[in-house]
Amino acid sequence: MAATAFAGPVAAADATAPDTPEIAKAKYLWSQSPHGKLLERILPPAIEPRELPEPRAEGARLTARYCVQCHYLPNPQMHTAAKWKPIVERMVWRMQGKGNLGELMKEMMADIRAPSEPEIAVLTRYLQKHGQKEIDPGHPALTSTAGQMFSIACSQCHALPDPRRHSAREWPAVVERMKRHMTWANVVVGVSELRTLPELKTEEIVRFLQRYARAGPKIK
Repeated sequence: MAATAFAGPVAAADATAPDTPEIAKAKYLWSQSPHGKLLERILPPAIEPRELPEPRAEGARLTARYCVQCHYLPNPQMHTAAKWKPIVERMVWRMQGKGNLGELMKEMMADIRAPSEPEIAVLTRYLQKHGQKEIDPGHPALTSTAGQMFSIACSQCHALPDPRRHSAREWPAVVERMKRHMTWANVVVGVSELRTLPELKTEEIVRFLQRYARAGPKIK
């Protein structure tokens, strides 16, 4: 029987793994804020600074320096290159205490710092360089039942990835990791209380991604 995607108890991120200095400082600041629990759940603890693309690059350092002030470290592949620029602008605006959430951000994070203009440029270029490679919105397979499952499940958290990002052998592990992130964030679909049409099934989504994956070793 096919497994229903993103339903049932799935292990969250490893809570026993030691925090990096950046994350440890952020958690301390969150613990001092009445809004700390909110901050802690904006993004899942999905990636560590050492796991960022080009981890020694200045862009990676700035991502770890500024982004963890308000939430866990984002993976650059959360958004496409086109979307990263306005997102960075909005986040910097808030870090500067401006905009509709500016005052709330200042209240939540008393020690918050905003990047300088040169740092913003480096940070934006880095995130765009390593942004998500999105599937062609006109891909005919997206109209299939499996394609609709893929679209509904994945678009809840990020741009729809191009299946060619991974080989057919790699996709099952990637989907399992995404399930853990979604369960952690309480973004659960496919269960009876939140029934979707089509019902989202892990096996169908994996087969869809494998069918259009980049060339790699054949699965036996």
